[in-house]
Amino acid sequence: MKIIRTKYIPLRGFSAINLLGILFVHPGVYLSQELVNHERIHTAQILEMGIIGFYVWYVVEWMVRLLRRGNAYRKISFEREAYDNQRDLDYLQHRRHYAWRKYL
Repeated sequence: MKIIRTKYIPLRGFSAINLLGILFVHPGVYLSQELVNHERIHTAQILEMGIIGFYVWYVVEWMVRLLRRGNAYRKISFEREAYDNQRDLDYLQHRRHYAWRKYL
């Protein structure tokens, strides 16, 4: 995974963002193994959904979850899978395709 450090991407309040399999990180953010694994899980999701499919689904699901109580971002199925498994550094070796569906 290519990593680019920039003060412009991601938006304030976020440490890193995966865009098209490239990890954009604010300067000074510590890249823990867990954070990198979280973003690698997103890359696997992007590859199985296709770039457009992933981002369309992500935005639509986020908008639907905005209508409900709680943190819409943290309730997105892609994020739930990534957060739940970021500490398992071997997760991608045994992850089933479309594993994010169980978090819908």
